[in-house]
Amino acid sequence: MTNELAPLQFGMFVMPVHDPAKPLTQCFDEDLELAQRCEEMKFADFWVGEHHSSSYENIVMPEIFIAKALGFTESMRLGPAPVCLAYHHPVHVAGRLAFLDHLSHGRLNVCFGPGAIPTDLEVFDVDPRQSGERVAEAIDMILKIWTSDPPYQMEGRFWRFRIKEQLDPEMGLGTLPKPLQRPYPPVFTPCISRGSRSIQAAAERGFFPISHHMISEEVLIDHWQTYSAAAEAVGREADRSEWSVSRNVFVADTTALAEQLARQNSVGRCIEYILELTNRGPGLAMWKRNAEMADGDCNLDYFMDEVVIAGDPPTVVRKIKELHRRLGGFGKLVLVAHDWDDRSRWSRCLELLSDEVIPALRLA
Repeated sequence: MTNELAPLQFGMFVMPVHDPAKPLTQCFDEDLELAQRCEEMKFADFWVGEHHSSSYENIVMPEIFIAKALGFTESMRLGPAPVCLAYHHPVHVAGRLAFLDHLSHGRLNVCFGPGAIPTDLEVFDVDPRQSGERVAEAIDMILKIWTSDPPYQMEGRFWRFRIKEQLDPEMGLGTLPKPLQRPYPPVFTPCISRGSRSIQAAAERGFFPISHHMISEEVLIDHWQTYSAAAEAVGREADRSEWSVSRNVFVADTTALAEQLARQNSVGRCIEYILELTNRGPGLAMWKRNAEMADGDCNLDYFMDEVVIAGDPPTVVRKIKELHRRLGGFGKLVLVAHDWDDRSRWSRCLELLSDEVIPALRLA
């Protein structure tokens, strides 16, 4: 197993979670401004979520957001996280992502997942018990499109398509777009649960894992053990530098102020929103440290104490280094974007990240 690590890289994930009372245009403008700031800070990756029927998580098509952000970024890679494959025909997904890869001049990352907003599942008539199968089937079809030529005929349980009878090479009819990056852009998989089949499948296919920002260190350790074992089983050598770990990070001039603000501002509200949404659906087990943890203990206090990284610059640097050491290393720290409920405080957070935290970690 490869343990040699390149210097720590950084990413940003815009879920997003915004104040529903804030005008949509302002939400999107601030998210785009954040993309520009991340480019200036030389972030490696910028990720954007997809949701269709939520007033909190309000970016409907991340590919359109990314297309606009490409115009004022030059080196940062951008990607949807995830493309909710359960909702979309694979031919459509394959075509629009191939198109976007060319527009990006090969700066596109791809993350595939199922989606989880209950009303999104309802509006697209998706049985959540079938989401995993739908995603797996869609991935097979998308990769087939990207790595082969017509004629096509694929008959799945959920999706089907063909291009055979109407092929006309002389007129250029029947060709489905291929990405600029060959055989296709880097593919990432969101990781939440212990020992999940999706982590194993990612390792088998050579996809890269991104571990969720709400999970404990115990579960993070399990993620890498599961991923590396599955890779080894198919003759692949897992490389820790390709593992992305996501975390909520808030920096202020003093640790006491950072902890107070993170608990009270959009960081704390985001965590409480996710907890309440999960509690109304599948339950809190997915966010617990372990099976022995009681529901009542899976609360904001727990996340502030054990998961969120808040403090002054030296404290944040120390906590990130400790996380990196305890996990045995990872390649990218993906920060989570939050609503700018207090622009001056968030601007100061970004300044401290840019001027003190990130330089110290890059030199470590």
